[in-house]
Amino acid sequence: MIVPDVSQNAAAVADHYDELDPVYRQVWGDHVHHGLWETGRETPAEAVEALADTVGDRLQLTSGEACVDVGCGYGSTARQLAATRGVRVTGFTLSAEQAQYAATHPVPGVDIHLLDWLTNGLPHASADAAWAIESSEHMVDKPGFFAEAHRVLAPGGRFVVCAWLAETGASDRKVRHLLEPICREGRLPSMGTREEYEAMAKAAGFAVVDYEDVSDRVARTWMICARRLMKALIVDRETRRLALSARNRVFALSIPRLILAYRTGAMRYGIFTLSKASESEAPGARG
Repeated sequence: MIVPDVSQNAAAVADHYDELDPVYRQVWGDHVHHGLWETGRETPAEAVEALADTVGDRLQLTSGEACVDVGCGYGSTARQLAATRGVRVTGFTLSAEQAQYAATHPVPGVDIHLLDWLTNGLPHASADAAWAIESSEHMVDKPGFFAEAHRVLAPGGRFVVCAWLAETGASDRKVRHLLEPICREGRLPSMGTREEYEAMAKAAGFAVVDYEDVSDRVARTWMICARRLMKALIVDRETRRLALSARNRVFALSIPRLILAYRTGAMRYGIFTLSKASESEAPGARG
């Protein structure tokens, strides 16, 4: 597990997203996650929606199901899947700015909470499906992240995790110059490998149904972000003030570092599909 040399916690994550809220929406858009290019001809907006659709497909969502969006950001993925799949979604974010934005864009069947996932308060076995798109990275207690998902899901429930991952066996140089700074600058308490994620998921009680490395199909996100940020820095005074302040300057520096991390293979992007055993499959169940 890659751990930054400056400790990060939930309060630091919330503060980061609250302070840089206007910049994130200009650079990332409302979804605040990578795009997924299938043909290479998709627009950035189509690509980010394609990633959300991929999550919905892997969860095999059906109308009326109760779902959880762990680290929902502005609620855009929750709104998209509620509209296209007919599901009900409860989302959780640490950012007050993100929660406020979601509250001003309400849709039926979507309920967004300003609350830490690790203390979510949902009843046991109350959800049919859950997803976490690029939020596990911000979890201080990653085993607890998986354990809470397993607790909240009903038997037979599905969980899809889209995650920034460290290259397995990354060299000291890649860790020192790319992965550790990305964790520090992005307020990530840690960054795990595929193997570490799968071990934590299994320890929580999940079966790993599938894993796919889609790094090559998401990496162009960062060139798009770089262009958007450069344009915003030129034309928008508030963006310059926020992004180039002494406190947040590393935010701008992280984008070229992320581009290089993908190009060198130091960072990977993985999609995990996990399942909780049904009652008939649970240990001790009678045949």
